[in-house]
Amino acid sequence: MDYEALSPEYRRRQIDRLVNAIRRLGELETSPGRVVPEAEDLVIGTGRRLNAAVMFLDISGFSSWPAEGSTEQAAILARLNLFFTEMVRIAEDYGGFVEKNTGDGLMAYFEDQAGDPPAEGARRAVASALTMHDTNDSLLAPVFATARVVPVRFRIAIDYGPVTIGRIGAARRFNSVVAVGTAANIASKMLSYAQADEILIGESVRQRLPWGWQSTWTQIIDTPTGWVYRATGLRYPFYRYIGRWVAPVLLP
Repeated sequence: MDYEALSPEYRRRQIDRLVNAIRRLGELETSPGRVVPEAEDLVIGTGRRLNAAVMFLDISGFSSWPAEGSTEQAAILARLNLFFTEMVRIAEDYGGFVEKNTGDGLMAYFEDQAGDPPAEGARRAVASALTMHDTNDSLLAPVFATARVVPVRFRIAIDYGPVTIGRIGAARRFNSVVAVGTAANIASKMLSYAQADEILIGESVRQRLPWGWQSTWTQIIDTPTGWVYRATGLRYPFYRYIGRWVAPVLLP
């Protein structure tokens, strides 16, 4: 993957995926379930500690979507399936693991992988978020508009740090994989500071981005976050990431 831009080749693959997804919409009967990568590698009650960027995505205004009748409910399921199918694929394309899909949101983590520069997971998470927004604006919104459906709007929050990926639940019954750690907690709470169409990042993410990304595309949020550094008592800042990809040019 190119973490600095969207390539025409990647955009073509996305278009092919979306065309196939749209063709399958009539066959889908249920909303997306949990996506749990490599859950069989984790024994219930144990965990694996790693450094990772944790991303939360949340659909804005989901509770206000009309959902009383069966026709409205079917339309919601179609929108969610099309939207989340592509969002999950984008996260995976950037080396992320989708921990869960909650119906109106998802959580993913981007581990620092062997052979990557230090803290590369932070840059992959932000690049993934940029691709998600570009895909929604450039590809999904026109599809929804053609179907006379209001486009999906969403917000993203990302923080970075040591987390433990563990499996909880009951054997042979319901169980799931969760990310436990301060970075996961902060990313989850950070969503309350985000408006529709925004990407928010914590200071730990910002420090690990290329300098050009930091200096040009981040704006500090002045509102106190409620989080402080334990050693100093100083506020842990949140930032808006205002950069966006330039859409690739597709030649015939």
